[in-house]
Amino acid sequence: MNIKVKTDKLKLWYGDKQALNGVSLDIYENKITAFIGPSGCGKSTYLRCLNRMNDLIGGVTIKGKVTLDGHDIYGVGVDEVAVRKKIGMVFQQPNPFPKSIYDNVAYAPLMHDMVKKGKECDALVERSLRDAGLWEEVKDKLNESGTTLSGGQQQRLCIARTIAVEPDVILMDEPTSALDPISTQVIENLMTKLKEKFTIIVVTHNMQQAARIADYTAFFHLGNLIEYSETEKIFVNPQEEKTEQYITGKFG
Repeated sequence: MNIKVKTDKLKLWYGDKQALNGVSLDIYENKITAFIGPSGCGKSTYLRCLNRMNDLIGGVTIKGKVTLDGHDIYGVGVDEVAVRKKIGMVFQQPNPFPKSIYDNVAYAPLMHDMVKKGKECDALVERSLRDAGLWEEVKDKLNESGTTLSGGQQQRLCIARTIAVEPDVILMDEPTSALDPISTQVIENLMTKLKEKFTIIVVTHNMQQAARIADYTAFFHLGNLIEYSETEKIFVNPQEEKTEQYITGKFG
């Protein structure tokens, strides 16, 4: 299996408070990797290191190495915008632009000169919406605002917007926590399909979700990576006592 994203002794501080304590982790291509752990354990902080979203926060210090396909994304002269094009992100709350459904998907590809306006862009928008499982629901109202959609549809629109720029990796930070059970199931099914084309990394507070969809699971606690393995091993036969305590509900 190819290693898509690799971190080596990754440390992070918010001011003088250390949030990550030297996390080393290999994430495999075309797999779903879930990060679990109690609130404040570092899983979302770690996720945001993978596409340099923490660069946007003042007073953050990062040490260690993050590579995508062997290239250091924090290397000298590396453009963080280019990194975020390669490593897209879907957030906890659906956040469509206050634009039409069409423009939500077309905006970034046009801005990056990936497509020309007209048929080429139309085809990209349709393909992205199809890949996000949304096309049949919105094909007759592409000019309506993305904010008129339901919460689950808005989240799929955000996924379509993310995959429209053809990233290598999709980061998802609790992408279903604001959704109802039916919308959650739709997104989970979609993620399982999308891993054929993309490497997916998801932070989830829902252990059942990790067990259902993830190929690999990493358990974080107090800024440390406690255990990382195939999902079934983590849930059926954890090697670390702390992992077992968390999974069986003794804390968290």
